[in-house]
Amino acid sequence: MKKPATLAAVPKLDLSQVDLRLLVEDFKTLDPRDPGAWPLGPRIIILLAMFLALLFVAGWFGWQVQYEELGVKQQEELKLKDDWLNKKKQAVNLDEYRNQLAEIERSFGALLKQLPNASEMESLLVDINQAGLGRGLQFDLFKPGVEVSKDFYAELPITVNLTGSYHDFGAFAGDIAKLSRIVTLNEVSVTPGGKVGEPLKPIATAKTFRYLDEQEVAAKRKQDKAAKGAKK
Repeated sequence: MKKPATLAAVPKLDLSQVDLRLLVEDFKTLDPRDPGAWPLGPRIIILLAMFLALLFVAGWFGWQVQYEELGVKQQEELKLKDDWLNKKKQAVNLDEYRNQLAEIERSFGALLKQLPNASEMESLLVDINQAGLGRGLQFDLFKPGVEVSKDFYAELPITVNLTGSYHDFGAFAGDIAKLSRIVTLNEVSVTPGGKVGEPLKPIATAKTFRYLDEQEVAAKRKQDKAAKGAKK
């Protein structure tokens, strides 16, 4: 009975004893029609070359797309880790964020109270007029302009032409700043009198603001949406 082949019976290639000239001669005498008769050295070299070529072709045509996908997934992994860390920090500081939000809401509410509503605008205009008269200024022109609606408030410009001294106008500006409602003086210019000692003629644009009610805010959003649709 024939014994099975063992590892000891498999021929081994001792690289220390390889003669390059003999190896070259072996390659020259290879018969492509009878690969089974090739010497061991050329067979091993050709198999290794075929294996490396196969790896290169597989990597170029098949694995390249997978490498690119792997790179994309790695970037997504880094982004998800950053998002997770940010959310973790937010969760740790959640109470502090809530306190800050509450403080912002209180500050916003305090500022909002300084904006009059539509019914209070008339009394505010009277206050501005009285502030000027109280400082001895004469109103040559007091003309409210066209109201301009913003996100949640409306801006009302008022053209004001005055006659009076420089110090009286400065005191008037200080009184405007002390009003309970927000009023600003813009585009201020001062024209001197025609003769020495004559009063100055300050010209300014006073701006006051009022908050929009819910219906006005809804109408403003609808108008803005319609305007965006018309631009498209």
